[in-house]
Amino acid sequence: MKKTIALLSGDGIGPEVLNQAVKALKAVAARFDHQFHFQPALVGAVAIRATGNPLPDDSLDVCRHADAILFGAIGDPAFDQDPTAKVRPEQGLLRLRKEMGLFANIRPVELYESLSERSPLREDRIKGTNLVVYRELTGGIYFGDKGRSSDGKLAYDSCEYSVEEIERIAKMAFEAALRRRKKCTLVDKANVLETSRLWRETVQRLANEYPDIEMEYLFVDNAAMQLIQRPSQFDVILTENMFGDILSDEASVLTGSLGLLPSASVGEKTALFEPVHGSYPEAAGKDLANPIAAILSGALMLDHFEMFEEADRIRTVVRLLMDKGVVTMDLNPNSFVSCSKIGDIIGVFIEADSEDEASFANLFEGGVPIV
Repeated sequence: MKKTIALLSGDGIGPEVLNQAVKALKAVAARFDHQFHFQPALVGAVAIRATGNPLPDDSLDVCRHADAILFGAIGDPAFDQDPTAKVRPEQGLLRLRKEMGLFANIRPVELYESLSERSPLREDRIKGTNLVVYRELTGGIYFGDKGRSSDGKLAYDSCEYSVEEIERIAKMAFEAALRRRKKCTLVDKANVLETSRLWRETVQRLANEYPDIEMEYLFVDNAAMQLIQRPSQFDVILTENMFGDILSDEASVLTGSLGLLPSASVGEKTALFEPVHGSYPEAAGKDLANPIAAILSGALMLDHFEMFEEADRIRTVVRLLMDKGVVTMDLNPNSFVSCSKIGDIIGVFIEADSEDEASFANLFEGGVPIV
């Protein structure tokens, strides 16, 4: 099978982690006889410095002609420290989501038992955590009318949602719940917000079409608390844009490192895949970043292509490394391997014929630590 993949590395550690994802995908292509063509394009701060635009038209054109988009990271401290900046790196990602119609953000959060001690929660609280957040991505307060009064002393941000926007992501969440543990939790603030009341009304009506799914309704403050108290209770979390942004970031630290978690942003015609972590500029260029989230984002992309065996191959190899303690510095500062070495190892094992103990030990003979 032939696929064209837009490669938007972005800022900070984005290029480093995306390079490792490409290694894994090239290994998949070699093992399963596929052809992946990677088309690089600029986005974010690097694009602003090169063109003055966080998402140049050329980059958008590359994305429109690709089968999927693989995204690195976006953000630069030079812009973070200047709140008056009119052009910001993040505008590139927001425009990309809007232009490509990427209305559903999907963030799976699964605990690796071998890394449970890295979680900020006690093992009895975190054990069994395996959830996914379905966040609406192109509506709500982030995209509503916004501005300030003429004297600058009053600011406003409008939040709007339509029934159609809610229905399309709710259906995706319900279908995902059917494939999982058949539970869906709508998170809103229906006791205060009119948009949340529309969310609840619409989801309650749609839920009648999915009688096998256990529905739960939580206010966002309660949901945030319960994510810490007992995260294993959640299966599929469905919510609007801003609540989803906050809750998915909260959920992402449960496993012990942002460097482990992938995400997908899906539209009707295309999809974008990216690690959930930021650009981490302090580590850029040092070969210390954790590329697992980017590599697993590549696996989500293969699922999107209906290459399920190929995606499972990547996940199997990643789990093998985690179980054996072959990790980057964020997970074990006393015994770790580099970002690029992780990519090399995963690429070799994807193409290898065996994942048994002997072949694993042989691969690391001569210096790479096995913890």
